[in-house]
Amino acid sequence: MNWVMFEDLKTAFEHINSLRDVRVVVLKGNGKSFTSGLDIMDANNNITGKVGEYSEDVGRKAILWHKMLKILQDSMTAAEKCRMPVIAAIHGHCVGAGLDLSSACDIRLASKCAKFTIKEVDIGLAADIGTLQRFPKVIGNDAWGRELAFTARVFGAEEALENGLISHYYEDKETLFDEALKLAQVIASKSPVALVGYKEGLNFSRDHTIEDGLKHVRTVNTALLQSEDNMIAAMALLSKEIPKFSKL
Repeated sequence: MNWVMFEDLKTAFEHINSLRDVRVVVLKGNGKSFTSGLDIMDANNNITGKVGEYSEDVGRKAILWHKMLKILQDSMTAAEKCRMPVIAAIHGHCVGAGLDLSSACDIRLASKCAKFTIKEVDIGLAADIGTLQRFPKVIGNDAWGRELAFTARVFGAEEALENGLISHYYEDKETLFDEALKLAQVIASKSPVALVGYKEGLNFSRDHTIEDGLKHVRTVNTALLQSEDNMIAAMALLSKEIPKFSKL
């Protein structure tokens, strides 16, 4: 994952948000793995090198570091801010920044061969673009998460499933991609208005109290309950037909 890819990820998700007919996103790697993580050479050239050349003053270097890390963080957060559900289909290696990215997705599926690791400790730094903030909330097992962060231990799909990182794993990459697409098709058949409401509500409630979450969904649903999708879905249930919803 190089600097250009980080920029492209953010641009892609922002573009997806502008498309009225997109209802779900499947994120996968087309090569041997989901991702082998940060391209260290590219980072040295495009981040560390530029910071070093920027100024000899520690304070000024820190300000530039802050700006560049925010760009990387925003790239990962773009998946979380995408208004539609994002499914990460993970095969092969999912290293470092791969966990930053997949932790920002709504659903994670994997192939049996998937190997995960929070790698940053092995290159002398703390993960800083999302894993430490999202991974513990995804898994709900603080001790296991800390063990992985402190050791960079590699773990497989079965352990990931046992601890809640993924919801399913499949025998091979091809089956994984097929099942991810099937799941996407099921989600895409639902009301896009409801999907937006669900994702926003789930993300908000994760980071707030129950009372705040209830207040938030009351406010949101005063608008969403007036959507035509409610009547369309109700009539389809009564007639036992497949509902057809319009674009957002």
